[in-house]
Amino acid sequence: MRGLTNKRVLVTGGAQGIGFAVAKRFVEEGATVTITDIAQQDKIDESVRALEAPGRAFGVRLDVTDEGAISRVFADAAERMDGFDVLVNNAGINIGSPTEDLDSATYDRVMDVNLRGVFLCSTAALRIFLAAGRGVIVNNSSNHEMTPKPGYLPYSVSKGGLGNLTRTLALEFADRNIRVNSVGPGATVTPLNASWTEDPTKRAEVEKHIPFGRAGTADEVAAAFVFLASDDASYITGQTLYADGGLTLNNDFRFNWSS
Repeated sequence: MRGLTNKRVLVTGGAQGIGFAVAKRFVEEGATVTITDIAQQDKIDESVRALEAPGRAFGVRLDVTDEGAISRVFADAAERMDGFDVLVNNAGINIGSPTEDLDSATYDRVMDVNLRGVFLCSTAALRIFLAAGRGVIVNNSSNHEMTPKPGYLPYSVSKGGLGNLTRTLALEFADRNIRVNSVGPGATVTPLNASWTEDPTKRAEVEKHIPFGRAGTADEVAAAFVFLASDDASYITGQTLYADGGLTLNNDFRFNWSS
């Protein structure tokens, strides 16, 4: 894709799953990448080696709820990469619970990572981008940005909020050469979804709701992130691109039972 060679990219939650696939695709496009993750440093180092890009791939441990650590890590990444052009806010968690049994600590934890963490990372990146006169932010949202997910209230709320955060930042910084978009993955085969992807019965139950009839791969979703960061998307801002096999179309309405 156009305009990615030599770009400097930071991907949060980049040691596995969609985050790692995004980092790998950027490296393949000629970018330099720093991945951060809450995982232990040895796991992050292993992921950096797997990117197979010595001198163009780096990794550091980061908790995206730690404001002080974010400032330090982002400044160090910008110094190490001799600049900073693209932030991918990928780090996120998902904890299920019947809402009547949901405790406030669990609610706060999901919101802290999925929404407050994106706010903290975005504002840290924006200060760097404003000084440089340009930049791109791509957030990892979800098809649940627009589709409710009962039993996962804080996740649904965080992703709904993330959609509005994306649109608000896009509007606020549109005249300063900073674009902000999101990708909304659907059911995707990643290590975090192993509870259903590796169980044939559960996987079939999930996939019957997807118009494509199958779960997506991390590589398929990563392509959407890289596109939105590229010059091919230079006139796109404030949008959520759903990479979900049609899941947001509501497969139940494929047949006209409602009228």
